[in-house]
Amino acid sequence: MAGTLHHLIPADTPQRLGEQLARAGAGFGASALARSAGADFDTLPLMARGQRLADALAEHLPTNFAQAAPLLVASMGQPMGLDAKGEPVAAGDVPSGFFYLPHSLFIAQHGLNHLDLAIQAQHALTQRFTAEFSLRPFLQAHPQATLAHLGRWAQDPNAHVRRAASEATRPRLPWAARLSDFVRDPSPCLPLLEALRDDPSAYVRRSVANHLNDIGKDHPERLLGIAVRWLDPAPAARVALVRHALRSLVKQTHPQALALLGHGQLSALQVQSSQVEPQRPRIGGSVRLRVVLHNPSHELATALVDWRVHYTKADGRSSPKVFKGSTVRVPPGAQQVLEKTWSLRQMSTRTHHPGIHAVEVLINGQAHDVGAFELLTPDWPR
Repeated sequence: MAGTLHHLIPADTPQRLGEQLARAGAGFGASALARSAGADFDTLPLMARGQRLADALAEHLPTNFAQAAPLLVASMGQPMGLDAKGEPVAAGDVPSGFFYLPHSLFIAQHGLNHLDLAIQAQHALTQRFTAEFSLRPFLQAHPQATLAHLGRWAQDPNAHVRRAASEATRPRLPWAARLSDFVRDPSPCLPLLEALRDDPSAYVRRSVANHLNDIGKDHPERLLGIAVRWLDPAPAARVALVRHALRSLVKQTHPQALALLGHGQLSALQVQSSQVEPQRPRIGGSVRLRVVLHNPSHELATALVDWRVHYTKADGRSSPKVFKGSTVRVPPGAQQVLEKTWSLRQMSTRTHHPGIHAVEVLINGQAHDVGAFELLTPDWPR
């Protein structure tokens, strides 16, 4: 994935970064950093660009981290803002937040023996990019002291800083090394989540939900216990947070998770008809499912409806994948049409293989067969 994102650190980044550091009084010219980045810099993928610049920073900044960190912070541009909904807004003075990837790598690699200074630098960093990755080595090397700092971050007036307290401690943060101690026992992080569960920013609350979802992958009963407690009683924003946190368990049709969201009972809804088109799509195309639900009862029928595709693997076995649908409300005696389209393009997260793919609709966790399609290779004879 990272190899396709090299444009997030443009070819002129070494010069631009050198100019920022020179203005901050680093004592070397912008061209020095550009030379250290190398003539082949614009041929490198994203992470390699970040590491090359982190190495260049180490070459030119003072070897004493206590002297280097303040210079690095002083060179940083404007912090990100937040829109009316509490979502992040780029400052616009750098090409992208990844401009600060070298800063993140430098702090993580050279600041471990200077915890307080490194935390201060990451407090500035996370307002411009993110410190969720650079904080993880500190959580591994100095867990209690780093958690104490993050406890204060959870009370910070800046939403980017508050979010980092939750995001950096996620045990299964995507694209990052797992925090094995927190995978085994998430207890040390729970006070942070408690402090942030009713945060005014949806950006922060979404991180809390994702953190809880991580916990549920290893400790489903722990997550369910938290959900029960947080929902009794709960404002609407917290209900939405818990719903998002339970999404993986809901996809697994976990009965207690469904019940907590009001979908534990069998639904009166029936699948009246279904249609899969085309029946024999090709890899690279798409397939569409149309389902007609009917409510034969004399009462309003409310249900959570998701979709499940049994993808054929390279060895011929099938692997189910659940796609989130929506909550439907069908009046007595009425029908509702639902449609879903899936892309069959090859992706970094899913490789498609030819074969029969069964499709199901899940109504309050109950599976209903609604058809299948035979996936063909792009060069299958017409």
